[in-house]
Amino acid sequence: QRHQQVIVNAYFGECQRLAQVLSQSASRVAVLPALRRRIDEYMTLLPGSRSVAPARHDQMPYRVFFTQVAERLRQTWDMRAGRYERAEQFRADLVLAAQSLLANHGANAGYQLVRRLLTRLDTFGFHLATLELKQHADVHHQVIAQGLDDARWLQRSGPERFERLAQMLTRDEGPLAPLDALGRRTLQVFEAALQGRSRMGERAIGSYVVADVRGPEDMLAPLVLARWAGAENAVLGEANLDFSPMFESAESLANAGQTMRQLLTEPNYAAHLRARGGPQNVLVGYSRGARDSGLLATRMTVFEAQRDIAQAVSDSGFQFVICHARGGNVARGGSRIDALAGAAPPESVTGVLRLTEQGETISQNYGLRANALRTLERAFGALAPTVLARKRGVSREAAATHDNVRWIADRSREVWRQRMMQDRGMADFFRAVTPIDVIERMQVGSRTIWEATPFGRGMLLAVRSTPWVFAWSQARYFAPGWFGAGAALTEGIERFGLEALRRASADWPFFSLLLADIESQLARADMDIAGHYVELASPPLRHHAQELREEYQRCCEAVLAIGGSTELLDQDRTQQRAIQLRNPYVDPMHLMQVDLLRRWRATARADEDLFSALLASVSGIAQGLQTTG
Repeated sequence: QRHQQVIVNAYFGECQRLAQVLSQSASRVAVLPALRRRIDEYMTLLPGSRSVAPARHDQMPYRVFFTQVAERLRQTWDMRAGRYERAEQFRADLVLAAQSLLANHGANAGYQLVRRLLTRLDTFGFHLATLELKQHADVHHQVIAQGLDDARWLQRSGPERFERLAQMLTRDEGPLAPLDALGRRTLQVFEAALQGRSRMGERAIGSYVVADVRGPEDMLAPLVLARWAGAENAVLGEANLDFSPMFESAESLANAGQTMRQLLTEPNYAAHLRARGGPQNVLVGYSRGARDSGLLATRMTVFEAQRDIAQAVSDSGFQFVICHARGGNVARGGSRIDALAGAAPPESVTGVLRLTEQGETISQNYGLRANALRTLERAFGALAPTVLARKRGVSREAAATHDNVRWIADRSREVWRQRMMQDRGMADFFRAVTPIDVIERMQVGSRTIWEATPFGRGMLLAVRSTPWVFAWSQARYFAPGWFGAGAALTEGIERFGLEALRRASADWPFFSLLLADIESQLARADMDIAGHYVELASPPLRHHAQELREEYQRCCEAVLAIGGSTELLDQDRTQQRAIQLRNPYVDPMHLMQVDLLRRWRATARADEDLFSALLASVSGIAQGLQTTG
């Protein structure tokens, strides 16, 4: 509703300006009879508009008309009688004015101004921004368990739940037991989505994203709940929402193709997708995998997942769009926008580029008009040749190249998990040398920063990927962007030869852009500054600092050797110079933060003044480095 008020107010101001500019006199220029009739209708429908327009304007039909339209927009903003019920009604008025101007010598006297407003309306409607909904797959299964009164539902296997849900859809079964507060709230989301579309237009509500999809049963569950909520199109008999799976973990990404194949061959879901008439939107996530497997392995897994998804959806006879659900930092997929299209498998690029933008990247990429235009140019510059390659016949990377990089990715995952996921000492070192204890008290975000992750044979309560990456950057390690890659690339050079990896970088955009991202993170890191944070750790933990330093050195040497450079970012002088210019201003803030952390922790983290100063240091360093999680 707030979005609607913002955009309607913008249209209101534009119509007032048009009423001032379009001052053609009826004694000199004719208007279409249909426009004259509309003015007369509004005289009755909007009697208040007479008091707004002076009597001397009575012989200026366009000025009177746009005054009336502005008044009707005012009624829309206030949600009063006489308002525009739909954006299409407003559009019909604008089209009528445009046609009248074009037919009566107004092609260069107002027509283009009205066309510009029409373009804005076609872009923003009465909703301004499409709202997508997102819910975790486990929540849907909890509600299903309540509705079926099945205490063992969550313990049942994926295929068993898939078969039962498909059966419920075929038979149109409703809930067998009353729902608790969670169940009722979940169903109310579907109802609210339909109400939003009814009031603000179809485009006001976008996809219903199902987070952490691990199997096809996770997509049938919300379809069942939509039917329980009565969120159906009466004509089509199908749920009036588009459902989009989001594959996040390394395991779910690896199985994404098979999951989509099983889902799209299920008759009920296939019928729903055909009834909706649009492409199947699929989200691939970078954050969870990067937290559990490291950057290099995650990028490889996402690349292969896109290829598998494209093949599975195409084989099922449907169209698709892949959305990159990435974070702001490179370690969470936040590389340059052109890298997303340039590094994707050509067969997965359909001519549509969808991605998430977070944190400081929104301001950097779109805050200024010139930056926004440059971002758009980069996207088109990478998307166009990729689409062309697909139309001309998809060019795949050489099998040997793919196998070599796959081996390196697997090796990096082993190194990463051995240290970052299975070594409790490294977890303790992380908590000591980073300001994570400050970040966890910042009360930002919509959920807790903790989540359960596998550890050995059990589970460990670990920091979520966003604050985890953020904390590493505050200490200038940027470890999530390069750790594991150093050992893997070094061993890869020994195993396959330096020339083979150089050819892979030259011939395969995915690999070259991946190395560029790793190199950018190495350049942002500073082991000397990080060394000051090591002083915050107890002596038994400090050997981890040496491990990180050695891995950093290995990664630098391997990346420079493959790229044939002598210094980091020699191939990107702009970024290299930007880092060199800002570091002298950021480095003192790091030293201040180390001192504040030492003093604050000495007070058992109870000194509020020191905590306030730490918050300022965290914000200052993040802005100086232009990076968050």
